[in-house]
Amino acid sequence: MHLKKYGLLGLILLFTLPAFSQKGYNIKVRVAPLHDTVCYFGYYYGDKTYIKDTARVDHNSNVIFKGKDSIGGGIYLVVLPRKTYFEVIIDKSRDFSLKTDTADFIKNMAVSGSPENEVFYTYQKFMQKLEDSIGILQAAATKNKSNKDSTKIITAKFKSITKRIADYRNVIIAKYPQSFFAKVLTAMKEPDVPADPPKTPDGKLVDSFFAYHYYKAHIFDNIDFSDSRLLRTPVLATKVKMFLESYTYQIPDSLIIATDIILEKAKADKEVFKYFLSELTPKYEESKIMGMDAVFVHLVQRYYLSGQADWVSKEVLDKMRDRVNKISPNLLGKYAPVLTMQDTSFKQVSLYDVKSKYTLIVFWKYDCGHCEHELPILVDEYNKKLKAKGVTVFTGCTGDDTIAWKKFIRNNKMGDFINVFDPEMMSNYYNLYDVYSTPTVYLLDENKKIIAKRIDVDKIADFIDNTEKRLPN
Repeated sequence: MHLKKYGLLGLILLFTLPAFSQKGYNIKVRVAPLHDTVCYFGYYYGDKTYIKDTARVDHNSNVIFKGKDSIGGGIYLVVLPRKTYFEVIIDKSRDFSLKTDTADFIKNMAVSGSPENEVFYTYQKFMQKLEDSIGILQAAATKNKSNKDSTKIITAKFKSITKRIADYRNVIIAKYPQSFFAKVLTAMKEPDVPADPPKTPDGKLVDSFFAYHYYKAHIFDNIDFSDSRLLRTPVLATKVKMFLESYTYQIPDSLIIATDIILEKAKADKEVFKYFLSELTPKYEESKIMGMDAVFVHLVQRYYLSGQADWVSKEVLDKMRDRVNKISPNLLGKYAPVLTMQDTSFKQVSLYDVKSKYTLIVFWKYDCGHCEHELPILVDEYNKKLKAKGVTVFTGCTGDDTIAWKKFIRNNKMGDFINVFDPEMMSNYYNLYDVYSTPTVYLLDENKKIIAKRIDVDKIADFIDNTEKRLPN
């Protein structure tokens, strides 16, 4: 659902609701020329938005959002028909009036009974005027991008506007230091990266990535994690997302360190800690990026199973523990679990008896539609590419019908593979390799370490090529 943007950041409208604290609210709004329609009262929560209240606009363009139940401080939204919206601050003032019109929400906004929203809209009107100037400069920059003199002048003007914005924000922060809006503006501040990075005595840079590392180290300097009101703004979640996705290498070890940094800071407030732990856990459990399940395992073991997530029921914790027990043995970088199954001659074959530069384990089933599609592709890939790269294919059938198993092998020309079977499930493969769907694929190196998992069979050759390129000569 797309909303026309009239606030700090865009939003996604979702119809669910977290818990609140503090007192009720009585917000009177007049938006001319709306009448006889429905509006919503929503709020930010992390990187999403939620609906708190619904009210009808009367014939005179008036709508009242009123409730006795508690709401927490933050930035809220008055959402109008056609998904346009404008923002208000909810903090000390819970009973106030707003008056505007659809021609220009910000320019025509009048506030009564809320000093903080008066400051908020004075700021927004200031920003609105600068946005016009920025738009003109951006157009000029595009038009004159090949003209160095023009580019220099335009860049200087951009810097001047940026400084005006920073100075104006600092004035508000200094004038209203105890206000929630001042805290929001403080949280929006970017780290002030030194213009002159450290150099050695001979003039060389000590760290060629100094600006990157400095920004990353100081990205949360102006964030007060002890104030849960910041959850109900777009600022805190945006900073955390930037830290995780733009300033952290997308590998498990780096992300484990990064998530710990966030969660240790978040412990300053229980609601903030609960929010980020609850968001990060499924993010890495459900990630499509290979290996991110290691981050999930870390989060569960460090925070949930240690008792720090005391809001989680025993039933849910037990399910998490069971999930971690199934994932832990087959994380990237670990040695593949010992696996012995019988071949088509009913002889026992051990995975660790297979001597090969690479071993590809594929768990499949003869009546699996996806397997019927993928196994012929694997056969073709093996014949054209994988065999030459030193790959041995170890395929484990997850069914118990011997006739169907052997028929599938013949029909799909899988005779060059090591085809094995465990109808009694004596090897416990389904737990050791977390086989909850088929086909399930693991790629092992010559020492039987897992180097890839759940990878598409037509991507294996490229993965091997890229892996070998990174190896030292």
